[in-house]
Amino acid sequence: MAHVAPWKKKVVEELTNEIKNKRAIGVVRLDNLPALQFNRMRAKLRGIATIKVAKKRLIKLALEKSGKENIQELEKYFDGMIGLILTDENPFRLAKILEKNKSPAPAKAGQIAPRDIVVKAGPTPFAPGPIISELSSIGLVAGVDKGKVAIKQDKVVVKEGEVISEKVASVLTRLGIEPMEIGLDLRAVYEDGVVFDSKTLYVDETKYREDIINAVRDSIALSIGIAYPTEETIKTLIMNAHRDARNLALSQEIFADALAKDLIVLAQRKSEVLKALLEG
Repeated sequence: MAHVAPWKKKVVEELTNEIKNKRAIGVVRLDNLPALQFNRMRAKLRGIATIKVAKKRLIKLALEKSGKENIQELEKYFDGMIGLILTDENPFRLAKILEKNKSPAPAKAGQIAPRDIVVKAGPTPFAPGPIISELSSIGLVAGVDKGKVAIKQDKVVVKEGEVISEKVASVLTRLGIEPMEIGLDLRAVYEDGVVFDSKTLYVDETKYREDIINAVRDSIALSIGIAYPTEETIKTLIMNAHRDARNLALSQEIFADALAKDLIVLAQRKSEVLKALLEG
């Protein structure tokens, strides 16, 4: 790093040491994050994580100098204005903390849609007029219902990763739809040689729980279906085996102490049927 300004060397050195001493290192995007919200987020994360902002070139040098295996894979996520977030927290818990601290915000022209932006069918507060043309201009099917303009069907107006146009941003604002989020946009996190991207980190806990419940239920059903004994299914399998053995013994009139009463009742019924046939 010959002929490099001393302050740059100091920044790289400090970053390198922090990267070495932290369990997880993440990349966060700071685009469109007002300074006030950024400082509030820093305050909320005090004691949990540290946010470091520097030029990308200096961050890349610090990652390289840290010597951590595979950590330079984080550079793939250096798009836009970025910073590093350093923590000893589990990456998934870090993602959850950052997600909880985001707040909704209206869309602005030129922003990138973080996910598909959908306008749902339903009534609007608008009286019939030019608003119908505005809605139609971004692909919405609108009409009049009970004296108010209504959107007739759900519509994806901007797909994930696409640029939000000025026209779409204006209509969304008028409809009171806030598809954006103010907060730290976690792009990826490095831990123990592995880089987790944002889609992996942000787990839908409700769906995850439902998937586990369904998997357990299906595995138990399969175990019972093929009569494979496990701690969870052994009682059911014994009950099923007892029921099947009992039904087989009754159908074949095989004598057993446990079936004596049932066999006597069965014999009586047969004798009554035979008697009725003879008398008839």
